[in-house]
Amino acid sequence: MAENEFNQVQKKLYRLYSEIEHHNYRYHVLDDPEISDADFDQLMRELEELEKNYPDLQDLSSPTRRVGSKPLSAFTTVEHKIPMLGLDNAFSAEELFEFDRRICRLLQVEVIEYFCELKIDGLAVSLQYERGVLVKGSTRGDGYTGEDVTLNLRTIRQIPLKLPEPLTIEVRGEVFISSDDFEALNLTRELEALPLFANPRNAAAGSLRQLDPQLTARRPLKIFIYGLGENDLQLETQETILKYLDQKRFPVNTNRLRCNGIDEVWSFCSRLQKDRSLLPYAIDGVVIKVNVLEQQKELGYTARSPRWAIAYKYPPEEKETRVLDIQVNVGRTGAITPVAILDPIDLSGTKVQRASLHNEDLVRNKGIMIGDLVLVRKAGEIIPEVLKVIETKRSGREKPFTMPKNCPSCGSETVRLFGEAARRCLNPSCPAQLVEKIVHFASRAAMDIEGLGPAAAELLFQNRLVNDIADLYYLESEALSALPRMADKSAANLLSAIDKSKNNPLRRLLFGFGIRHVGEKASRLLAEQYGSLDFLSRATVEELQKIEEIGPKIAETVVLFFNKPETELLIDKFRKAGVNFTEPEKEITKSAPLGGKTFVFSGGLENYTREQATAMIEERGGKIVNSVSRKTDYLILGSEPGSKLSRALTLGIAIIDEKKLQNMLADI
Repeated sequence: MAENEFNQVQKKLYRLYSEIEHHNYRYHVLDDPEISDADFDQLMRELEELEKNYPDLQDLSSPTRRVGSKPLSAFTTVEHKIPMLGLDNAFSAEELFEFDRRICRLLQVEVIEYFCELKIDGLAVSLQYERGVLVKGSTRGDGYTGEDVTLNLRTIRQIPLKLPEPLTIEVRGEVFISSDDFEALNLTRELEALPLFANPRNAAAGSLRQLDPQLTARRPLKIFIYGLGENDLQLETQETILKYLDQKRFPVNTNRLRCNGIDEVWSFCSRLQKDRSLLPYAIDGVVIKVNVLEQQKELGYTARSPRWAIAYKYPPEEKETRVLDIQVNVGRTGAITPVAILDPIDLSGTKVQRASLHNEDLVRNKGIMIGDLVLVRKAGEIIPEVLKVIETKRSGREKPFTMPKNCPSCGSETVRLFGEAARRCLNPSCPAQLVEKIVHFASRAAMDIEGLGPAAAELLFQNRLVNDIADLYYLESEALSALPRMADKSAANLLSAIDKSKNNPLRRLLFGFGIRHVGEKASRLLAEQYGSLDFLSRATVEELQKIEEIGPKIAETVVLFFNKPETELLIDKFRKAGVNFTEPEKEITKSAPLGGKTFVFSGGLENYTREQATAMIEERGGKIVNSVSRKTDYLILGSEPGSKLSRALTLGIAIIDEKKLQNMLADI
């Protein structure tokens, strides 16, 4: 390419970069577009055509990089040079005022200037810019190391790919999904027969941690930038930091306030608690920081959090609504569960219309009647629950609820077994149980059949294509494509996912069977011990109980399951379909990184589920057990540990926190 042509093309590229990013900022940050969508699309097409003709000239800051890149095989680790520590929490006014007294005492002053910001319920991230260009983005992780999610963060249109000036700087923010976008996202997933997200935070976290950036690009992620990491700036307060970030065209939340003293802080927290339902995104509190950076430096840090900041956490939001009806659901084990049908309310960022009442004892103990006004909240900000009946507002027209004596799905008589709270339908051919069994069988922890959610399972059953879980492996493309809302491509994808699942190890098939009391861990233990479904199916109760952590209840239900005539027919259908019945041999020796080491969990982990942590430990030869003994090598200490901690201390067991566990796994 001639030098003159090179210069002309490069100038045109940078002009388009600048113009497109300007309009991105106007639309996605300021919510004040200057041009129509059609005009913006025309600019993007012009840029794409130019980059197609001159691919070597494409820059890291090109807006076309927002649409996603090739899928990754795994995320790499990023070390935070300045740790992204968590915050201590205050759950009451008393705790918040005690924080203020402590700060005043440490700084030897009477009044502190604070800065208040909303605590967005999302996922904390770091963005690193070199000479004004976004070069790396990572998750908070454990505060010291996170995951490199640069390609995914590039898809968020609020994040500038290039700054107005060539700054080398690290900024930090919170990725989230707005309430309306979350509702629309779940509606789309329901139509596509995909599992629904529990709440906006889970949706944001899951979207940002996709290995395929093109999937992330289709999710409605947003971000608010709230602070700085590594930088050479000479700023004096948290307030000036946010003003500076705003000037550099970062999306900064406008709901913020400098407060002179703790009384003004409390006033801000109280006002936002009252108005939080009006916000277009979920918050779970207010972050309060000492405003002056020099005072922050003087106060310093503890091992886990800065001394100069605290999060005031709001109590779970509670609202009144009316119980319009009480219906019952039939689960895959036949359990009949009463569900309150509520007059819809907005609660903690989502619309709530149903709340599980668990069993007939709970309904009776809380005195819940159809027509009652009740107080509802989200347990853990996720699951709707009925707290209590507002008896003073009863009109006398309320109707008592009684559990049905017959199954609402198949009409069989329901029974309440000795020692159980649930009433059950024991008919193995019950249609409602079958739909739930299909959903469970296809779930991620079982056979992991993508696209086979509740709606698809119901569709297959109603159209008599599936009468048991083994029938899934005999579905044909023509019959699937003829179903409503099932196009040729959807049918092909589903058949492909079903075929792929045939190769899953035995432990997944066992868990997919849905045998009572047999969870993921028991399924793995049984699969590893017997290695083959044929051997396991002939095991006795006595033999099974010899396996560590397999007790009499699990042993009895496993033997009972395999002794049923219908199970024999089911297994025969799976065998003829070519489903794998074996577990890969696990050669764990003392030479494995954690070979022979035994671990026990106590308390919740922040960055992993227990299943994830268990898998990583077992992959390296370690073993997870439920109770502490002299044979235990390590107790993994999480938040809110139980009695296992005191026993570990008594026995002198090595205690490691989540960070030490991560380091141990990373060093291997």
